[in-house]
Amino acid sequence: MDRTRGGGVSTDPLSRPASARAGRRNRTPLVQAQAAVHQYAFDWGDGGLVAGVDEAGRGPLAGPVVAAAVILDDQDPIDGVADSKTLTAARREALYEIIRARALCLGVGIASVEEIDRLNILQATLLAMQRAVAGLRLRPSLVLVDGNRLPVLEMRAEAVVRGDATVAAIAAASIVAKVTRDRLMDEAHAAHPAYGFDRHRGYGTAQHLRALRQYGPTPWHRRSFAPVAEALRASTVGAAA
Repeated sequence: MDRTRGGGVSTDPLSRPASARAGRRNRTPLVQAQAAVHQYAFDWGDGGLVAGVDEAGRGPLAGPVVAAAVILDDQDPIDGVADSKTLTAARREALYEIIRARALCLGVGIASVEEIDRLNILQATLLAMQRAVAGLRLRPSLVLVDGNRLPVLEMRAEAVVRGDATVAAIAAASIVAKVTRDRLMDEAHAAHPAYGFDRHRGYGTAQHLRALRQYGPTPWHRRSFAPVAEALRASTVGAAA
């Protein structure tokens, strides 16, 4: 998958057309069992498609924030899809490849460290979500977004608290976003191995904070976040002394 920092990416694993859904509105809740989210059909009066959206990377001190939008195929459910935080790294990687191959379409949106510092993390997250939805090859009639905040979109959207545990499309989006971001942090680790980005993924662990104090911030660090700003001030004072 091609990735462009600060922009949207679209992936088209399937070329078959999506089937329209007709009939009365009857959204059946998805239930979680044995750490997996089971997919049921969403039937909407307008026969449109439903996309799930989730993000990864709001809390870390370093790296971009990544969002994904996924439209699953109701006729080809994917077993084992669950909130990415409940899965091992190996299981996430395996499901990521399955989702890429069997979803009707998916899009990825990235907001850069510079955009996070300029806009703030909430607005950058919403921007990444907008880019993810814009990257979908198929246009959904409804977008279900994990959490309680919605990006501005051209189609109808609903916020779903804990949606990554109850809606299969959102859970799939959480997996795509998490794996995509982890791979970006592997790039950060390759450029700056002393910080341990391959382990903490930019979160403020004790190891990460020690590296920040010792080496100062890298271009991957979010300077608007307090621990990074403090480390930057300390490194500036030390250099002046």
